[in-house]
Amino acid sequence: MKQLTKFTLLAALAGLAHGPAMAQGRLLLLDQGEYVCALPGDASGAAWVEQEGRDFAITGGSSYRTVRGAGTYLMEGKQVTFTRGPMRGTKMMRLGSGLLQEVGRDGKLGRLRCHRVGPTSG
Repeated sequence: MKQLTKFTLLAALAGLAHGPAMAQGRLLLLDQGEYVCALPGDASGAAWVEQEGRDFAITGGSSYRTVRGAGTYLMEGKQVTFTRGPMRGTKMMRLGSGLLQEVGRDGKLGRLRCHRVGPTSG
């Protein structure tokens, strides 16, 4: 009987330790540094067309800054959602280390891509 009680208690504790974290997904952080955003070009011109005013920097923790101000983001798995500041409501998908692609309101990947170009300046 004692052994059954120990087993039940251990199972309950294990469920508490893993339940909420698994349900909400794993929170992560983006690589710190400057990110440049661009749209794909075409065969007759540049391969990428940088989008003025779309660049940002990941400054530490879950914070970012742009020329228009600073804010915060939330990253769950590969999904990045900018929650405060000038990019509030923007969603991106992390494709790889230092590479993000914008997610449209319809949930589909858009054309805009942002890539990390180096450490933050200033």
